Amino acid sequence: MDAHPDAPPVVVTATLRNAIRIVALDERARARGVRLNQTLSDARALVPDLDCHPAGDARNRALLGKIAGWCERYTPLVALDSAPEAERGHGLFMDITGCAHLMGGEAALIDDLEFRLRAQGFHVRLCLADTPGAAWAMARYGQGRIIAEGAHTGAILPLSLSGLRLPPAMVVSLGRVGLKTIGCIAALPRAPLAARFGARLMQRLDQALGREAEVISPIMPVAELSTERRFAEPVTHHDEISHVTAALAEGIIEPLERRGLGLRHARLKLFRVDGHVSELDVQTARPLRDARLIRRLFEERIAGLHDDLDAGFGFDLIRLDVVHADPFEAGQTEMMAHHAAGQDHDALVDRLGARLGLDRVQRFVLADTHIPERSFGRQPVAHTGAPGPGSRRLIAGNAALALEQEAAGDVITRPLILFDRPELMQTIAEVPDGPPLRFRWRGVSYEAARSEGPERIACEWWRDGRGARTRDYFRVEDRQGYRFWMFRHGLYGRETNDPSWYMHGLFA
Repeated sequence: MDAHPDAPPVVVTATLRNAIRIVALDERARARGVRLNQTLSDARALVPDLDCHPAGDARNRALLGKIAGWCERYTPLVALDSAPEAERGHGLFMDITGCAHLMGGEAALIDDLEFRLRAQGFHVRLCLADTPGAAWAMARYGQGRIIAEGAHTGAILPLSLSGLRLPPAMVVSLGRVGLKTIGCIAALPRAPLAARFGARLMQRLDQALGREAEVISPIMPVAELSTERRFAEPVTHHDEISHVTAALAEGIIEPLERRGLGLRHARLKLFRVDGHVSELDVQTARPLRDARLIRRLFEERIAGLHDDLDAGFGFDLIRLDVVHADPFEAGQTEMMAHHAAGQDHDALVDRLGARLGLDRVQRFVLADTHIPERSFGRQPVAHTGAPGPGSRRLIAGNAALALEQEAAGDVITRPLILFDRPELMQTIAEVPDGPPLRFRWRGVSYEAARSEGPERIACEWWRDGRGARTRDYFRVEDRQGYRFWMFRHGLYGRETNDPSWYMHGLFA
């Protein structure tokens, strides 16, 4: 089957034996006389309009990764087949245990998989068998598409030893002593073979025959919960996608309740009919179990995309995966309200996180230091807790820091505006520890009317070194009623004979 009949023949080339040769080609090139290992010059003599592409492992792996992502429509257990020692190209492993009935059986699944891949223009060889090793060998060297349960041993014994994913040099060495098929070594004593050709030979044989388990590593972690919807007619409009998302979200609430869990990370996968797969992720600040909120988060995620969600010819499969869930604890409800305390805060965080990314939604938190400009830091909201009533919170902008007091009526001892960096100023003050009398800051002179202090803050010598200076902070009000927070840097006569003065913040 050819998905692009009007396109020129396509070949992939690589430099082999000091010549540019054909290492892969499509059916159109093969039909016009091009062959594997043929030089590019000879191929162009036969087909002048040949479309040539240099071989590239990185691009091949990227394409294979996209195909693997698309194959997740059949099973979440899809793994890349690296097999670096084998002579054949890379492929995929799929574990369809427990998934075939969703497609009407194994034969229907294989037919659908092959039909769709060929419709996208890929040449496909596939086989379903009891073990990954047997399926790999039959797909490349055998003829069967579905090997009956328990019949894989007899199916692979007549195949070439290359079907065991052995290095080509080992296959050549085995051939020199008359061992050319898997059946030739299956009944031989193991110890002499392992001693001469290595333990890898016996391991590959045991994996193919099912004597040794072979675990495949899926390209994506398996979701804790998953629900999906298939469509006879593909959906294209955002409203349809939103309704389907809501229905899928409703379907995962009851399983989450049974497990006592709440959703923290969900992924919506949209499988387009042409093979493209779109993935949308949302994360929540708290465990979530509300289908309406889940739907709203995905709507925000779609609205926050730089490019519109390209539906192409439509999506024929939409899946919702619960990537991560945490224990769900019921929140304390307010007497006069119909929602839990802190729910509005969490909903705001989730909506912002859906658009911007949850790690970008941050709050300021207190740091373990007594130096004012170091006393706070930023942390993702999802990694902290929602501020409860009566808590000591930090509310900050780019250059502002406010400390909310724990009880009404407390004296505010820190300014509402804290500069990013203290600003040098000129001051007339009594020595050694007197408050400022007059000062000049940002080109303007001020006269102090009253002051409080000093509040002494020692240096952090373990961070700034032994030469760091002590700070004496003063709260100063000038004759116009403006209030300032400034400090003398260095103890007069002990740390320095010429201490400097800095403006650090302003009171509202």
